[in-house]
Amino acid sequence: MTVGFEHNAKTADLLARLRAFMAEHIYPNEKRYYQQKAEGDRWAPVPLIDELKAKAKAEGLWNLFLPESRHGAGLTNLEYAPLCEEMGRVHFSPQVFNCQAPDTGNMETLERFGTEEHKQRWLEPMLEGRMRSSFVMTEPGVASSDATNIESSIVRDGDEYVVNGRKWWISGIGERDCQILIFMGKTDPSAEKHKQQSMILIPRDTPGITVVRPMTLFGYDDAPHGHMEMIFDNVRVPVSNMLLGEGRGFEIAQARLGPGRIHHCMRQIGMAERALEAMCKRVKSRVAFGKPLAEQGVIIERIANSRILIDQARLLTLHAAHKMDTVGNKAAKAEIGMIKVAAPNMACQVIDWAIQAHGAAGLSQDFFLAEYYAHARKIRFADGPDEVHRHQIGRLELAKHG
Repeated sequence: MTVGFEHNAKTADLLARLRAFMAEHIYPNEKRYYQQKAEGDRWAPVPLIDELKAKAKAEGLWNLFLPESRHGAGLTNLEYAPLCEEMGRVHFSPQVFNCQAPDTGNMETLERFGTEEHKQRWLEPMLEGRMRSSFVMTEPGVASSDATNIESSIVRDGDEYVVNGRKWWISGIGERDCQILIFMGKTDPSAEKHKQQSMILIPRDTPGITVVRPMTLFGYDDAPHGHMEMIFDNVRVPVSNMLLGEGRGFEIAQARLGPGRIHHCMRQIGMAERALEAMCKRVKSRVAFGKPLAEQGVIIERIANSRILIDQARLLTLHAAHKMDTVGNKAAKAEIGMIKVAAPNMACQVIDWAIQAHGAAGLSQDFFLAEYYAHARKIRFADGPDEVHRHQIGRLELAKHG
């Protein structure tokens, strides 16, 4: 492993500018963001976001995530890692820099696998921050952690495909400017197991799409982003909306989910760092049983273990990013899987300890910790649950020994 511990000049410059932007525009506006969310229609766009997006774009802090593309900032995964971590410290901030999920993964998908027509119609407005998107894969009727289980159908009928199915946990569909969906379903159930699935582009306003309900995550609905249950009833789209061709869906999914997984992990590290900072500040200001909490043995031990866990996760993330850059996402699948297990579990533990240090206040809306915990726990499912990644890691390890 040859991962440097110091950022190169380009990354250091961007990181300094990003931290300055966060200090000036993000942290001071956190309360304002939640106040605007609470006013009026919860599913309407938050005005603050568009205001800050314009500032971020003007300062060149825009589309930092897209490697090997003329549309991005020219950063490798390794160079992007500390920037993504910094954005992860505030839940809504990635959107300010046009680096939010699921759009980053969808933009990479369109960049790698879309036609020129797809890019002009969908990718360019997304890169400009004028359009949002959703990735439509998970289904309530089957264990969707195994993508080959997916039952939704994509059937050709002349110059169109007809799409039918029920999906849920479709993130981002609550956004008013969400205009394009990347839908995964089966085109040929009789084909070889990993050639049955395809991915197709579905405009949000296509007839036959019904939003059943927003799903809640530990009581949070994550409005206006949302995680929806949806029905697709004889939804018709042109044949030209198929990505790569029939039977290529699993291949696209693996290419898409690699970067998406590591981006989640980078943000988790930022969340955990902020939780540890909050824990340290809290225990130095509170007294129990005659002495500051910071002098209680169990507290000191948790702070130490938090630092160890965070740094371990960061180093593993940097290692995975380095391998993605040098040998490709497919060859780095073990490292991507390892960090996808390690980072959210680490974040859950560190945030849980921070909540304990805050007492009942840590569970309340007065601090960010409860929302962070819910998000960290969600990431143990997003883009594949722990069990699936551990299974793959174990099989790869066994294969080394004949």
